[in-house]
Amino acid sequence: MDQLTARLLDIYGTRATRRYGLSKVTQLQHALQGAAMAEAACESDSMVVAALLHDIGHMVHGLGEDPALAGIDDRHEALSAAWLAEYFGPQVTEPVRLHVQAKRYLCASDRDYLSLLSDDSVRSLHLQGGPMNEAEARAFCQQDAADQAVRLRLYDDRAKDPQAATPPFEHFLAAIERARLHSPVR
Repeated sequence: MDQLTARLLDIYGTRATRRYGLSKVTQLQHALQGAAMAEAACESDSMVVAALLHDIGHMVHGLGEDPALAGIDDRHEALSAAWLAEYFGPQVTEPVRLHVQAKRYLCASDRDYLSLLSDDSVRSLHLQGGPMNEAEARAFCQQDAADQAVRLRLYDDRAKDPQAATPPFEHFLAAIERARLHSPVR
């Protein structure tokens, strides 16, 4: 077993078993649901991996289980992208880095989107800067990975069903390995 696989199995076998914010799923269930949705949509291995690992920043910081409850933006998207950059290229890290911006963009560009967010996503939205203004939205759309980040965000939003059946984490190890092989490592 290589270092990345061992680290991921440790994180998702221990720290990811805690509840995901205010939702009734664990971090692991959330990750598996997002990856399963991306896989079912025939996304690339890189997008499946981004959906699986996009919130790893929540599990590698030292701010406790729910810093948003204390009014702290844990900047998990930046932490996640930085952690993943050790193993993956921008096909994985950029949608992850931008998935919070994608939430802010969708809140500004889709009248109904905000009403679809979970309570914890609404709470964190305020800590993350709220809906984008027009200039921020234009700048977001000009980024290379904006479309992928929006798709990742939509998987993220729907991946909170406590009854959803998913494959186990090990099912996605092959996609992780393929994404590593096809992505330049920084």
